[in-house]
Amino acid sequence: MLHLRAVCPPEQTAEAIGLLRAHAGTAHLVVHRGVAVTPAGDLIEADIAREAADEIVDSLCALRLDRTGGITLEALDTALSDAADAAEEAAPGEAADAVVWQELLGRTGEESRWNATFQAFLAIACLLAAVGVLTDSPVTVVGAMVVGPEFGPLAAIAVGLVLGRWDLVRQALIALVVGFPVAMVLTGAVVLLGKAIGIFDPAAIVQNHDVDFVYQVGAVSFVVALLAGAAGMLAMTSAKSAALVGVFISVTTVPAAGYAMVSVVAGRWDRAGYSLLQLFVNLAGIVLAAAIVLILRRRKQRSDVLLRPLSRG
Repeated sequence: MLHLRAVCPPEQTAEAIGLLRAHAGTAHLVVHRGVAVTPAGDLIEADIAREAADEIVDSLCALRLDRTGGITLEALDTALSDAADAAEEAAPGEAADAVVWQELLGRTGEESRWNATFQAFLAIACLLAAVGVLTDSPVTVVGAMVVGPEFGPLAAIAVGLVLGRWDLVRQALIALVVGFPVAMVLTGAVVLLGKAIGIFDPAAIVQNHDVDFVYQVGAVSFVVALLAGAAGMLAMTSAKSAALVGVFISVTTVPAAGYAMVSVVAGRWDRAGYSLLQLFVNLAGIVLAAAIVLILRRRKQRSDVLLRPLSRG
């Protein structure tokens, strides 16, 4: 279940209440008259089935409440109520399969912005990857995978492509196109500094065979990226964020960027080229698979709506 709060101008309250009352996926409808201050109006609250959230939010947005008032959603961990159970039963589809598109847009939009925090995480992840490569430590490379924030922009690109939100695609591309080069330049500078003071020996990568998988690109790399992208988008759309950790560990994006810079400092341009190819293959595979998952889930959600009644009789 999700808890919905809508700030509504008084002249539209009756219509908004009518929409919520008519929908089978609504329970615990409450109206607070005149309590909203900014913007002024009434506050409407309701618990709604996750399967019904997308249609309900779209209906409220059709009343322009997203512009004249405000609409917020938050997850409910527990709802002990026969009315809530009935709403979930009556709503089309299954909660685990439901995609709340407005929620997904908001989440990917927030996670795909290029800002100081995003850049810091990406730079730290690339540095960790470089240290893992220099020390022949797969564990450190895995740590870099987990720290890397790049899945947010990749998911945003997939969402933007499927929904035609080119502003989201542009925002995510900026994060990647700016973020990775900056992080890689910083990584290269640190490796050069470490070499100069004798901490690192970039030439050692020739003997560090435990991390060769980072630059060894092939068909398997693309298959893994496809599987990771599919799993990641399933996790995002079903609110199962714990599964994202497994996705981060699966893909060789940040490690490839780190390996490329170590190879450049070591003068191994062949390995640097393969590492960059590995990076691009993984990025493309993730976006492709994520977009396919979104298309399939959208079609299924629409078929569920057509197969089951949506309103109370």
